[in-house]
Amino acid sequence: MKVAFTSSDGERINEHFGSSTSFFLWDIEPNRAECVGKVDWPEERDDGKAGEDRITARATALEGCSIVCTLQIGGPAAAKLVARHIHPMKTQVETPVSEMVGKLQYVLRGDMPPWLAKALGSPVRQRHIEQIDDE
Repeated sequence: MKVAFTSSDGERINEHFGSSTSFFLWDIEPNRAECVGKVDWPEERDDGKAGEDRITARATALEGCSIVCTLQIGGPAAAKLVARHIHPMKTQVETPVSEMVGKLQYVLRGDMPPWLAKALGSPVRQRHIEQIDDE
């Protein structure tokens, strides 16, 4: 699956979606992962474009990604991603990209949560929950 990370250096998820200067694109599979590209955004300037247009441009540029991992993202921006079948994930704290890549690989090797299976076009497997007797 293709994943975008908001990062100033490619090492840490450390930028807000709406003001990120770079998106690092990774191809992540259960047993392999590699950085396959980067989308740079110029410094924001007041050229008459509304913030809404900038967010739409960012979401459009990331089409084809299954997930965007970001430090923070606002509701309207998240909705624009979801409308393009891209799942936004907030870390809320700086997180190493390598750590998140490892977590995503771990999930891909096991039972995927339904939202991820749907995003990847995989069949959603029912998780079986065993009942425990309180005897």
